[in-house]
Amino acid sequence: MDRFITIDEALKLKDVCIVDVRSEAEYEDGSIPGAVNVPLFTNEERAKIGTTYKQIGAEEAKRLGLEIAGPKLSALYEKISNLSQNKDIVLYCWRGGMRSKYATSILNTLGLKVMRIQGGYKAYRRYVNRYLDRECIPHKSIVLHGLTGVGKTMILKKLQQLGLPALDLEGIAKHRGSAYGKIGLPPSPSQKDFEAQIVDVLSAAERKGIILVECESRRVGKLIVPPALIASMAKGYRILLYASMEHRVERIIEDYTSGPDCNVEKLQFSTKLLKKSLGNKTVEELNQKIAEKRFDEVIPYLLHHYYDPLYKYPDGPSEDYDLSVNCNNLDQASAEIAQWVKALPEYGIPVDSGGEDDANRGSPEECALEEGLFF
Repeated sequence: MDRFITIDEALKLKDVCIVDVRSEAEYEDGSIPGAVNVPLFTNEERAKIGTTYKQIGAEEAKRLGLEIAGPKLSALYEKISNLSQNKDIVLYCWRGGMRSKYATSILNTLGLKVMRIQGGYKAYRRYVNRYLDRECIPHKSIVLHGLTGVGKTMILKKLQQLGLPALDLEGIAKHRGSAYGKIGLPPSPSQKDFEAQIVDVLSAAERKGIILVECESRRVGKLIVPPALIASMAKGYRILLYASMEHRVERIIEDYTSGPDCNVEKLQFSTKLLKKSLGNKTVEELNQKIAEKRFDEVIPYLLHHYYDPLYKYPDGPSEDYDLSVNCNNLDQASAEIAQWVKALPEYGIPVDSGGEDDANRGSPEECALEEGLFF
């Protein structure tokens, strides 16, 4: 029996195993958060089927798809069965057509409880675009501001642990947003996955009515922050975080030198990018100190002469913000912020995500097309 659900229904499921049966390249370009890739066809096989369709026709492409998929069914069953651990399984492909329909049918026949997402990944992209295609997200933003090293990201994580909804854009982007932003971090996600993870966090935060987020520019590395989120941040509450130079330097050294050989070569490379601002001679001197691992001299210089003048935040309490918090002790600072947030009038008032619409589903024409294709 062919069982299918909409993308909204799929995203509301708890304790579910979501499986993406598209090729590796499709999955890397973007996927539903938490989905596991179990390709029905490899990149090369999918390309071969597509070429057959274009050069010979749909029937021959379908026959080739069945010929390639057939020997994989046993391994497909074993892998998905092991992944599911008795959970309900939801499959999807590009448009929710033949690849997911074929896999769902086989796995159900073999005794697994499997559903497929109507409209596939394309329906999910419509869901994400619909969520972000507005002037401003409905949540009230609470934006953390402060000089480099005050602990904004660490505060966000501690607030999450205290049960408050926090959106760590730099954590999702795998980029700290500066010339040194990629040091010690894994590859950044695609723009599609960046947006998907943002929507995933915002959706979970709807019942709290607010979202805590660090102040960011429109780009984090090469990734673009959705305009609807930027607009909400501009209208949000503003919290200023400040800390002593000693604490800031200590935190920066810990973040940026925790790697092989203290990330010396990467630090030197990033420092060279500042030649226009600091001058060749200064950069050479800083890189020599980095080579000698004199970080306690390099970091204060960069803060005093580059980062602090660039961001221009106060280094102490300011009446220009809704709240100013000393972050020398991060636990105390987090507790103070949490207490303040929970007293806000917007806190705990659910917001509307915009509701479900026909964007969940592929058009009849698209579904009919995918029903007959394996690629």
